[in-house]
Amino acid sequence: MDLFNHPHIFKDKQKDSFEVINPANGEILAYIKNTHKQDLQNLIQKAKIAQKQWADMLAEERCDRLYTFYSLILQSKDFLAEIMTKEQGKPLAQAKAEITYAASFVKWFAAEARKVDGDILSPKIKGQKLLILKQPIGVCAAITPWNFPSSMITRKIAPALASGCAIIVKPTSKTPLSAYALAILAKEAGILEDCFIVVNGDSTEISDILCQSNDIRKLSFTGSTEVGKLLYQKCASSIKKLSLELGGNAPFIVFNDANLEDAINGIMDSKFRNSGQTCVCANRIYIQSGIYDKICQGLIDKIPTLKVGDGLEDGVNQGPLIDKKALLKVKEHINDALQKGAKLLVGGSNHHLGGNFFQPTLLKDVTQQMKVAKEETFGPLAPIFKFESEEEVIFNANDTEFGLAAYFFTQDYKRQWRVAESLEYGMVGINTGLISNEIAPFGGIKQSGLGREGSKYGIEEYLEIKYLCLNL
Repeated sequence: MDLFNHPHIFKDKQKDSFEVINPANGEILAYIKNTHKQDLQNLIQKAKIAQKQWADMLAEERCDRLYTFYSLILQSKDFLAEIMTKEQGKPLAQAKAEITYAASFVKWFAAEARKVDGDILSPKIKGQKLLILKQPIGVCAAITPWNFPSSMITRKIAPALASGCAIIVKPTSKTPLSAYALAILAKEAGILEDCFIVVNGDSTEISDILCQSNDIRKLSFTGSTEVGKLLYQKCASSIKKLSLELGGNAPFIVFNDANLEDAINGIMDSKFRNSGQTCVCANRIYIQSGIYDKICQGLIDKIPTLKVGDGLEDGVNQGPLIDKKALLKVKEHINDALQKGAKLLVGGSNHHLGGNFFQPTLLKDVTQQMKVAKEETFGPLAPIFKFESEEEVIFNANDTEFGLAAYFFTQDYKRQWRVAESLEYGMVGINTGLISNEIAPFGGIKQSGLGREGSKYGIEEYLEIKYLCLNL
């Protein structure tokens, strides 16, 4: 695949284009054409036409084309992963794992395309038939983030396409190449070109049009709660269906009776994957007092084994942060915690590689009064809180406006149920630090969002229910 054959991607700077930059070394990877207001309006109209054609196909045909798309993604895994590592920074092994994860959504929803069934209800009056149809909602839009630039797209486009919808995707300007590569593969798979459209440009202008257009019947957004609230407001005038996967502040709780080795490995998996730049990564690590020092020592031993560097280099498992702003936020949270009494155990500084690289960091004696207790860090900082009782830690874990993901480790099966039901989160990992897959519903409560993605529930977000009352 040669991305530079795409009419919106250039090797050299063009008028009205923006740069895509490698966060590991500052290299300019490509220039992307901006999409302006009239361009987008025209594309929406093209999507409306294509959506009708796509919805008129048999579900089995859409299913087959999605399976072909799935196969093409896997065949192109190495290429797609290299693109991702270059534009996003994550280590190549993690990028390859994300491509497999991204493909899994296409495979899952290819099968779901054939399961969009309605109902026949028992009538109230003799001679009547009451029927329920499920129909595609229409043209949809998706606004996706940079931290998972392929899987956050397929998790939205796959159910949209499976249900018979067209979808316009606005990826972040930091990682547009992954989006264009997927669009090229989708076209090769037989998915109508105007059913999966990628646009780039001024985020405010594009989001305003997508939110306010009456022709866009659903918007799916993954990103910060702050931006999600603005999009929610902008969509009010068109009363469109919304899916919002917003910020997190995940607690990671380890009780005295936990398997210590499993808990330490779980913390490493949850906290440092993608350099801590995930919405479900552990943001507050609560350790019960009886094992506090043992867990701290285990992390002191483990964290230095992480190899920081360019994600294309062998053995690297910690890439750069996405930009300087992200790096400064990590430093801000560390400095705030140290000023308020936390102790630095590992890291704490810019990495000697310079640029956007930062040392994986461990703090102990962190308290609820520190910024890291209230704000999402989105970086390689593991803050360790101490707690005494189950009641105390549940209160502190729930003491946030966010409710995306939570984790806890215990071998007490009664506590497993009790704590899981008490945590105010949409997803809870029990004795594991990794919870994401295509089979389970992904999403949060409170100010972490609306709706669910993935799973058998995900396709419902792209369907409307129609009731037919028929007198025979």
